[in-house]
Amino acid sequence: MQILIDADACPVVKITEKTAKEYQIPVILLCDTNHILQSDYSTVRTIGAGADAVDFALINLCKKGDIVVTQDYGVAAMALGKGAYAIHQSGRRYTDENMDRLLMERHLSKKARRASAKNHLKGPSKRSREDDLAFEGALRRLVEELREINNQSKSNC
Repeated sequence: MQILIDADACPVVKITEKTAKEYQIPVILLCDTNHILQSDYSTVRTIGAGADAVDFALINLCKKGDIVVTQDYGVAAMALGKGAYAIHQSGRRYTDENMDRLLMERHLSKKARRASAKNHLKGPSKRSREDDLAFEGALRRLVEELREINNQSKSNC
């Protein structure tokens, strides 16, 4: 298991690294050439600039059982398709059960933005300490769940 982070402008990199370090899980940060990232814990992979280049590189690295941290519903859907687990920076888990709805909402929002310049959808509110705590709690629950699954599968062998 490893954690892959769609790290371009991701506000939860440090929280993820802290948690991963406690559980001794390797982390890979993926960013494009417009961002400069450094880490004492994670492996940083800088991907050439280009539409969705980081997204495709992340999915190519992703394997069954990995954790993907992303706010991109499309990346999350592809990760789920590979048998990985995906989590939003808000702490919301992406699942097969909620993915269709999320992708439809994204489509409708994009359609509304294109329909009229007057349709300015409000962006996300400023990130708070509570947001960080919610993400950290959700990530820890996911890691614990996956560790339990791995321990059960090892004891069944």
